[in-house]
Amino acid sequence: MNNNERIYKMPFSDVYPLLVQKAERKGRTKAEVDEIICWLTGYNESGLQAQLQSRADHETFYGEAPQINPNAALIKGVICGHRVEEITDPLMQKIRWLDKLVDELAKGKSMDKILRRSRKTG
Repeated sequence: MNNNERIYKMPFSDVYPLLVQKAERKGRTKAEVDEIICWLTGYNESGLQAQLQSRADHETFYGEAPQINPNAALIKGVICGHRVEEITDPLMQKIRWLDKLVDELAKGKSMDKILRRSRKTG
C-alpha cells in the first residue's frame, strides 16, 4: 500500500480534530473549520457530522461529497512541499485543498479570502 492509499483509507474523523486544533492554536474556531469543509465539499453541517460519525475514509468522504465547490480551482499555493494546483491525483488534490484552506485560516486570512469570495462592486 503506497502512502496515498494509506491516506485515502484513513478515516476523515481521525484528521478532522487535527484540522480544528491547527486553527484553534491560532485563535480561530471549529465553526470556521466546519464552514471551510462545507464550502469545499458541499456538505451541510448534519452531512458533515454524519460522515464524521460513520468514520468514513477520505475516499468515501470526498466521493460522497454533494458538490466540490467550483471555486476550489482557485486554491493555489504550496502545502506539504507540493503546489496544490499541480497535483494530478484528483482525490489527493481535494485533500490538499482542504489542508491549504485550513492553513490559510491558521495564518489569519479572512474567511472571504479563504472561501475565494470575490468582492463585486457596483
